[in-house]
Amino acid sequence: MRFARHCCLLLAMLVLAGCGDNLFPSGEDKRPPVQPGSTGPSVGQRAPDFSVSDTSGATVTLASALAARKGIVLYFTMWCPVCDSHMDSIRGTMPSYPAVGFYAVDYVSGSVADAAGSAAANGFAGSFQVLADTGHVLLNNYQATMGTTVVIDSTGIIRMSEDYQNGSRFDAVLAALP
Repeated sequence: MRFARHCCLLLAMLVLAGCGDNLFPSGEDKRPPVQPGSTGPSVGQRAPDFSVSDTSGATVTLASALAARKGIVLYFTMWCPVCDSHMDSIRGTMPSYPAVGFYAVDYVSGSVADAAGSAAANGFAGSFQVLADTGHVLLNNYQATMGTTVVIDSTGIIRMSEDYQNGSRFDAVLAALP
């Protein structure tokens, strides 16, 4: 019995040793650095251009969204309770930033009419301009998932791209827009 216990312990130590440094994460950001002037979904990069329909059928591009604004917010929603909670929080923030455009990106409804129906059914028609990302252009170009929140400043530079948390970081990023 004692021999079996020692063998199990030795086996466990060998398995853990094979994990390399993953047992002791350094906390170092190992993602490749963002190249100045490059286009992509990361903070500090130029935002990828897009052209999608809103729920009224109008075409919205990055340039048209940014026109005469300090910036825009793209919130990727699938109309789940978590997304509704985040959007309620964002809706509460919106009056503090009248020069910022707020867009909900619906990438699940599949058509402009269904996106409009989802916005109305969830109580967000009229408060957010909803973009119907039926071709997943925004979803793919911004490497987004449910709850991803992207803040783009007036020059087209991404200032934030992360899952929505509690709103304090989001508010700080909006307050710091040039």
